[in-house]
Amino acid sequence: MTTRALLDLDSLDFAKGQGLVTVVTQDAGTGVVLMVAHADREALEQTLRTGEMHYRSRSRGLWHKGGTSGHVQRVVSLTADCDRDAVLARVVPAGPACHDGTTSCFRDAALASDALAALDATIAQRAAAPAADGAKPSYTQQLLADRNLRLKKLGEEAVELATACVDQDRARAVEETADLVYHALVALRAVGGTLDDVRAVLAARAR
Repeated sequence: MTTRALLDLDSLDFAKGQGLVTVVTQDAGTGVVLMVAHADREALEQTLRTGEMHYRSRSRGLWHKGGTSGHVQRVVSLTADCDRDAVLARVVPAGPACHDGTTSCFRDAALASDALAALDATIAQRAAAPAADGAKPSYTQQLLADRNLRLKKLGEEAVELATACVDQDRARAVEETADLVYHALVALRAVGGTLDDVRAVLAARAR
């Protein structure tokens, strides 16, 4: 996630909010809504210049998110809404967004917003951090390291899902689908693919 979409600041309606627009900040990897804040033109100019989120607070003034804590938010894209008075900021956070140390200011409901993205992120973490010497690798790491094992498990899960569907067993079919999706994402990661790649294909097909 390295592409930063440019935002036409001249098209934004700062006047409606007395010089401010609302910024909804979302984790680009998981889909979790991290926080809602405000920004003026200067804050957005700094955001575009640095590639990290800046906001404007009525009490704090201009502030760089993570400038003190290190929990910066690297910008993936900035998109204005239809009224041009709000901006969706998709970011890669370097730490918690909330001042109390939690991932999101919106707590549990937000954290469950995209379980698939969270799963894909966990698989990516396992792929990037092999087990330490002498430590037993996780199941995901075992699959990533053994082509025959992961393809065998992928086939087994597909057969088990098909069997559950033949048996008209809804509960088992749901469970087997979850297992198949997990093994499919691991197999995809092993060949360099990601969930975002799948989303892009589905979006293109939908069009």
